[in-house]
Amino acid sequence: MMKRISAIAIATFAAGGIANAEPPPESQRNFVSCPIVRDTATVPCWLSEYEGELYYLGIQTDVSADFDPPFLGHRVLVEGTVSDRPRICGGIVLDPVVIAPILDFDASCNTILPAEDRYTVPFAPRPPGPSGGRLAFQRDPAPEEVLVPPYEPREYLLHYDFDMLIMGRHAPILGDVLDYATKIGASRIEVVGSSGATLLSDGSVMAEDTSIALERANEIAEILKSGGLGELAFAAAAATGQEEPDGVEDWRSRRAVIRVMP
Repeated sequence: MMKRISAIAIATFAAGGIANAEPPPESQRNFVSCPIVRDTATVPCWLSEYEGELYYLGIQTDVSADFDPPFLGHRVLVEGTVSDRPRICGGIVLDPVVIAPILDFDASCNTILPAEDRYTVPFAPRPPGPSGGRLAFQRDPAPEEVLVPPYEPREYLLHYDFDMLIMGRHAPILGDVLDYATKIGASRIEVVGSSGATLLSDGSVMAEDTSIALERANEIAEILKSGGLGELAFAAAAATGQEEPDGVEDWRSRRAVIRVMP
């Protein structure tokens, strides 16, 4: 499910009052720009440009990959650390990197670069196309956990794209919550949603509307109820305020914490 909550806010961070904020550390690159697709002989590369320099974001393979690519026609929020790895597809490597598409349509974000022999992706798990029954990054299933009473409270953490609610990648975590709550006969589930803000490399701050914090908590509660936990007691709340961003892994502030109580 995807839903736009508010317009992008790039301004003084109200809670922290940092109108003249210091930019992030030199090792960080946090910016909003158009994504760029570069074709290769194996799989497409995703890049983005900031202050005249190209940065490598990841490759496009299939839904089993950890990297969830952006899409053309929309800008992308990039939050990453400059790596000393060799360039990939002509771009400086950001590793780790977290990206979040911006849902406002932008027709200027339409650049596709043709394949060139000098740009290759030798680590691509397989060429694009049908998987033949197994996804490129598919992992073997983990052994089933044996649960023995007395059961302990357990927390689960979801991180969000900017201004977004639940997405497909959250399904495994929510499945784990349902599984654990069902197996231990949970009595209560507590959900606390948070909104976040990111300190960009130019010193400005990009902040979510704080109202999304409660929407995140309420949405999770409703999903879990409809998934078979409707008889449990639920408490959904919003965290107070926003954490002051420092430009290093600010994406972690866009989150929800689920606590399953025995």
